[in-house]
Amino acid sequence: MRISDLLKQENVTISFEVFPPKKIENMETVIGAARSIAALHPDFISVTYGAAGTTREYTLDIAKAIRNDFNVTVLPHLTCVSSTEESVSGMLGMIRAAGIENVMVLRGDMPKDGHTEKDFLHASDLVRYIRERSDLCIGGACYPEGHIECEHKKDDISFLKEKVDAGCDFLTTQMYFDNNIYYNFLYRIREKGITVPVLPGIMPITNKRQLARSVALSGTDVPARFRAIVDHFGDHPAAMKQAGIIYASEQIVDLIANGVTHIHVYSMNKPDVAEGIMNNISALIR
Repeated sequence: MRISDLLKQENVTISFEVFPPKKIENMETVIGAARSIAALHPDFISVTYGAAGTTREYTLDIAKAIRNDFNVTVLPHLTCVSSTEESVSGMLGMIRAAGIENVMVLRGDMPKDGHTEKDFLHASDLVRYIRERSDLCIGGACYPEGHIECEHKKDDISFLKEKVDAGCDFLTTQMYFDNNIYYNFLYRIREKGITVPVLPGIMPITNKRQLARSVALSGTDVPARFRAIVDHFGDHPAAMKQAGIIYASEQIVDLIANGVTHIHVYSMNKPDVAEGIMNNISALIR
C-alpha cells in the first residue's frame, strides 16, 4: 500500500521504525525483532540504514521479510551520502521487484572522514531524481527544532519547502519531547505553503544513556518534566523503561486528542517497547 493513501484515512495510524544489524551474523536477531513488531499490526514499518549509509544491503532484506511474512506495508530508506545515480537506479529496480511502493529519502549522516558520493548533495536532489524516474510514494524528514547543521530555522523551512516541491508525498519529524514543538512547527510550515502530511516522530527513551546519545546527535531540547523523570528513574532499568514507555504514550494520547491521526514511533528494534505503547493506546486507535 502507498503510505500517501494510508494517510488520507481518518482513523488513527501507528507506525514503527526498525534498523538493520551492523554485522550479517546478527541478521536473524534483527529480523526476529522486526517480525515481533510486525506482529503488533502497525500500519507500516520503516526500515533504516546504518550510519553513513552502512548496512544498506540489509535494509531491503528486512523490508521484504516484514512484507512477505506479515503483509505489513514497509518503507525502506535511501540516503544521499552513500548513493550514486547507478546505485539508486539499481535499488529502485529492486524495490519495485519486491512489490514495495514506498521509499524514505534522507541525506543521511555524514561519515567521520567526510567522504561521500557526490551525485546527490541534498535530500531534495535525491527526491527529484526518484520522482522523475518512479511513481513510488516518497517520504522525507523534517526537523521541528531546526536541523542541527542549519543556523536559522527560517532557512531550514525554506530547504524543506524545496524538498517537498521536488516530490515528497509526506514528512516524518525528528524526535522531540514536547508536543508544543510539533504544533508550533506545523503552524510555521503551513504558513510557508507546505501542505503534505507531517507525521510526528516519537522516541521512547528507556535508558538514560539513550537520552544523552540522542540529544547529542539531534540537538533536541529536553523539557524539565522529562529530565526529572530520567534523573529519578535513570539508574533503575526496569523503572526507566516503564517511565519511558508511559511518557511516549502520553505524547501520543495528547497528539490524538488534538486531532493528529498519524504517528510514527522510533521503536529501536525493541518489540517489548512497541508492545507496551500499543497496549497503552489500544482503545484509542480501534
